[in-house]
Amino acid sequence: MIRLRAVFEKTGRAKYISHLDLNRCMLRTFRRSGLPVWYTEGFNPHPYYSFALALSLGYESICEILDFNLNEPLPFDEVRRCLNSVMPEGMSIRSVSEPIRKVTAIAKAEYVIRLTADDPERLSGDIERLMAGENILVEKKTKKGAKIVDIKPSTEIISCKASGNISELVMRLPAGTQTNFNPTLFLDALKNADTEPFEILGVCRTAILCENNEIFL
Repeated sequence: MIRLRAVFEKTGRAKYISHLDLNRCMLRTFRRSGLPVWYTEGFNPHPYYSFALALSLGYESICEILDFNLNEPLPFDEVRRCLNSVMPEGMSIRSVSEPIRKVTAIAKAEYVIRLTADDPERLSGDIERLMAGENILVEKKTKKGAKIVDIKPSTEIISCKASGNISELVMRLPAGTQTNFNPTLFLDALKNADTEPFEILGVCRTAILCENNEIFL
């Protein structure tokens, strides 16, 4: 059994494919690819694969992680070609390699958020003031119900640039098996902080990172 890890993008119309539908989509993709995919054993065998992090509906990403197994070795480029030949519009494999780290090594995710506002410079200042506050309290829904959390200690603003009426915000948030914060939490807090009115043009996950900010592979 050969363990492989693929990095794929999910952009354009594909951002509206839910995580549940993504599982069904990948099942069809593997079956159509002709690859010697390793199947689980038992009463209902199916191709084994798993995703490192679920992506929110409506978000784009260029760094999604897909783990799967093959029954025999094949060149990485050949695996990539076979999968891309049958993937839906907006989804494509960027790279295939052997996994280096366990999924538990994932600690953060980086996002690029594009906002539009009448005064993007003021909006950038509002973001700075929000981050300069003592805390950023938001309501986070969990399996046990909603609770109030402070996301400020775990929120990293990498950059915030304005051009025309568009602000581009690059931020890192906790991600992984222990703590996972969605950018929507920060955006909701920003809207509730009496800031310059804005609309969200798009959110794209651009990197999945380890604790030391190294790219997860």
